[in-house]
Amino acid sequence: MEFEQFTEYRISLNNKKEVENIKAFLALHGLQLDSDVEYTVGVFDGERLVATGSICGKVLKCIAVDKEYQGLGIANKLVSHLIHEEYQRGNTHLFIFTKPENYTMFYELGFHKIAEVPNSVMLMENHPAGIKNFIEEIKKQNKSGQKISAVIMNCNPFTLGHLYLIEKAARESDILHIFVVWEERSSFPAEVRYRLIEEGTKHLSNIVLHKGKDYIISSATFPTYFIKEYQRVVEIHASLDLEIFRSYIAPALGITKRFIGEEPYCPVTRTYNRIMKEYLPQKGIEVVEIPRLHRGENAISASQVRRYIREGDVDKTQRFVPKTTYEFLTSVEAEPIIEMIQRDNRRH
Repeated sequence: MEFEQFTEYRISLNNKKEVENIKAFLALHGLQLDSDVEYTVGVFDGERLVATGSICGKVLKCIAVDKEYQGLGIANKLVSHLIHEEYQRGNTHLFIFTKPENYTMFYELGFHKIAEVPNSVMLMENHPAGIKNFIEEIKKQNKSGQKISAVIMNCNPFTLGHLYLIEKAARESDILHIFVVWEERSSFPAEVRYRLIEEGTKHLSNIVLHKGKDYIISSATFPTYFIKEYQRVVEIHASLDLEIFRSYIAPALGITKRFIGEEPYCPVTRTYNRIMKEYLPQKGIEVVEIPRLHRGENAISASQVRRYIREGDVDKTQRFVPKTTYEFLTSVEAEPIIEMIQRDNRRH
């Protein structure tokens, strides 16, 4: 079979027939087409679809090759096409979430293992020293102390609830490292969320603020295409994210305690917290859950703040956010974000 006979064709994600063809092909391989894919390509032998792959942001996903056509270099052709497309988009540091049994194939294509949940998922990147460089970067902000703790937050936006958790954790720590989730899937951009935390915590002298970058995995970007049950998706995402934290981040900074907020509303976060309590103590990291701060009967939450913004009641947010956050919300800079929230009904 001649390699040259295979042709690549960009799939129109607006073409129902083409998308259904991709979905049917992936289903034969026990996979699904993630709803967030931005670009999909098919490899064809004549009119027969024999391989497909997609990208979303910096992640390559939904990759499958027909069993009859494996070993012919099609995977290399497919991944090379996706990498080229990523480079055209300005993305050079790339990631793949895949099944552990695919490790050799992707390693031979230039990807390196970061972390793995046995029998479930492996995260790989195309930079041999990517995670190492990230760890070296955060170690530059290392500070000595007996009680070194961590908090990981999205803060969309930064509320009095977040501040309450940070202040309590800071009181119980010599050094508190705060990692900001860096995926751009939130209403408030990462740099804004980082700045609001920074401005709202200036009165605390023992905190260190970090940009989570690519190694704090957001549930919004964790892929689902190779996992059929939603509950299992949440559990595997949590396990992988915590594996990176306990194997790389915590040892690098000497972290022995992680503070989390109680979650009365979101079942995904509740599941994450449950798994954290099982997972981190295995490596000597204590998990401390802090009850939510309330206003009246309701717990303060960023989703409530966004709800007020969506309803056009920015003034009502004043009771739920620090002064610095409220000043931002009423500034000219915040106007595009507020307009976007009011147009968009997404949860994040």
